[in-house]
Amino acid sequence: MAESSRITARDGVRADARRNRERLLVAARAVFAEYGIDAPMATVARRAGVGVATLYRHFPTRDALVRGAFAQQMETCARALTEALAAPDPWQGFQQLVETVCALQREERGFPAAFVAAFPETASEHAQSRQQAERDFMTLVRRAQASGALRADFHPSDLAVVLLAHCGLMTALPEDGAASRRLVAYLLQSFRTDPANKPLPPPAALTLRSLPMATDGPQGQRPPRG
Repeated sequence: MAESSRITARDGVRADARRNRERLLVAARAVFAEYGIDAPMATVARRAGVGVATLYRHFPTRDALVRGAFAQQMETCARALTEALAAPDPWQGFQQLVETVCALQREERGFPAAFVAAFPETASEHAQSRQQAERDFMTLVRRAQASGALRADFHPSDLAVVLLAHCGLMTALPEDGAASRRLVAYLLQSFRTDPANKPLPPPAALTLRSLPMATDGPQGQRPPRG
């Protein structure tokens, strides 16, 4: 049995190492959902049933662990933005993008903080990726506004407000998908151009980089130490 665990796959990764990595990713998503992405790495290792040294062999930094845990969700977001830009109807593209990101928040409670922390400012290549995503989103906004569907006073910070509001709902009612979808529908409806809409107050001083959910767990909990 011990010998079979050393069998390597075609990519050269041992079967036992692959299993440990998958256990760590599952444990990380669970721990980040409970305590936030600042939870101690030792808590993740303990949840996965491996030693801290094993965790660091697979994920040398917290950033690497966060990225690994939510890689699929990040790819879904990137694909959703690309598809939104390619949509013949800019409003439909905008709507689908917001719905996709909120659905990911609903499915993975640790994802909102990971989404905010996805591109650390200290890494130039990550900062460039973030800036490109921001430019692409602004292109989508301008197209939707030019089509007459998205209200002219929509501001990029409004997306941050949406994500923060939806995150609060998911924290209070994590299993209530109906409430989530209804809130998102209300918010999207409020973004539509309507002659009856009054002008909005000035936009919030928020960006995706500054959302407070980047450091606190969903319930403000802290995992047991030691």
